[in-house]
Amino acid sequence: MIIDPKKCVACGNCVAICPMGAIHIDPKTNRASVNQDECVECYTCFRGMSTEHLNPTMVRTVRKIGKWFRWRFEPEPDVCPTAAITEQELSWPRIVRRAFSDPVVPHESTGVHGRGTEEVKTNDITNRVGPEEAGFTVEFGRPTIGVRFWQIQEMTTALAQLGIEFEKRNPVTSLMADTATGEIQTDILNEKILSAIVEFKTKFGNVPAVLQRVREVAKTLNTVVAVGVSTRCDEQGENHLEELLISEGFTFNRGKTNLGLGRKG
Repeated sequence: MIIDPKKCVACGNCVAICPMGAIHIDPKTNRASVNQDECVECYTCFRGMSTEHLNPTMVRTVRKIGKWFRWRFEPEPDVCPTAAITEQELSWPRIVRRAFSDPVVPHESTGVHGRGTEEVKTNDITNRVGPEEAGFTVEFGRPTIGVRFWQIQEMTTALAQLGIEFEKRNPVTSLMADTATGEIQTDILNEKILSAIVEFKTKFGNVPAVLQRVREVAKTLNTVVAVGVSTRCDEQGENHLEELLISEGFTFNRGKTNLGLGRKG
């Protein structure tokens, strides 16, 4: 995303709306500027603000005169008065930023919106997590923090050493150069995104080792890491996951129990 310096009047409304803090007013030019390295192309500023098409020269002149008389001429806080926020054509590798940060853009690898697969929190249709297996989600980043792919790779390569199986339809997996090692394509490693989810499964007995590895690597990453784990219930509705998580120092919350009512198709 860029801000047209010919149109910008430095009202500052876009500064507050950016979830990554990537927009600032340059005191030298008195124009808003986007830090391209920190911008994750989430399009919050572009879609989240109303736009007017006032003449920039007129607005600057009125504001300058207003300063002389100690009164202010400011647009409404959710408005870009001169339509200065401009989308740019994104090419590889920068385009992956928008795919993982803009909630209205579907991933090419999955065809669905969001950072994971369509069944990231369910097992009704695909049954990809079988008996005696555990499915994991490791989520990286949050608004104001974000995450870079090299940080995600730190986790995926460490987990790959434990013999886990990455979900093939996951957007992060589609960007791996080698799923056996968890290595991600080198040309996107420094790209910053709002957040991402890595999905994989492993044998139930391997869960403690995976949780320990996630905890170890997360401490070295300057971002937010959240882990979720699920498994099949037995005929009595139990899965013994609660006692295992508690023993490993994690909090257990039963977020969802699926009834197997999905239809394959």
